[in-house]
Amino acid sequence: MLPKDDLLKSIDNSDCLTRVLDQADQAVKTWDIVVTDFLSPPEQIEAEALLQRLTDVHSLAWGGYPQAERQRLAIARSDIPLDQSQIPLSLLTVGGNFMFDPASHSDFLGALLGTGLDRGKVGDIIVLGERGAQAIVVPELAEFLTQSLTQVRSVPVKTQPLEWDQLRVRAPQKKDLTTVEASLRLDAVASAGFGMSRSKMADLINSGDVRVNWKPVTQASYTLSTGDSIAIRGKGRLEIGEIAVTKKERYRVSLTRHS
Repeated sequence: MLPKDDLLKSIDNSDCLTRVLDQADQAVKTWDIVVTDFLSPPEQIEAEALLQRLTDVHSLAWGGYPQAERQRLAIARSDIPLDQSQIPLSLLTVGGNFMFDPASHSDFLGALLGTGLDRGKVGDIIVLGERGAQAIVVPELAEFLTQSLTQVRSVPVKTQPLEWDQLRVRAPQKKDLTTVEASLRLDAVASAGFGMSRSKMADLINSGDVRVNWKPVTQASYTLSTGDSIAIRGKGRLEIGEIAVTKKERYRVSLTRHS
């Protein structure tokens, strides 16, 4: 394995990646399959890029369904096969009547972390409106949560395990579109891609709800480039494709929207 200091140069999520390297070292030494906590998209991107530099290990990511945002990595020696079944996950329902006190993703996450959980123990949370939510967690804490997670906002909830065939996520949808803009500003391109007004998009950007390449961007004037990814929670993700300059010196931008 390469020296840790060399591998961690120019890494944004150094604490997380240090743990991943230690787990990769453990996988090599013990011949075991080692599984990380849930990683955020930027952590996962950096972790997979780092592990690809190591010739003696490989990895596989899984978060419970194909488009899961937060995923765990299984790490093993290169000659040991990996599949999704080797990444332990549990699915929980957090049920209650939220008709008169609606709860957001942040509310459910806050309630989960309020039981004392570390963020890395919680995967995706699927909000189901007035019925509550579903949460993907590490299996060793599932029973604890059935006892400890009893309220979200002002609403009493019942937390129970679910079978995976009860997971309520929509099949991923993809749409290709093209927009012509005077500039490559984030608010201009994203408003066209997500089909909303530019002022509404600017409000979402200013409030920190928009991420570019999985990092929050709060400047509406941020300049986009080919290959960039724009994500808004609950509204999907937009990929920036080919950018061409028209005869009138405007920008024709190819977009792919995932929802």
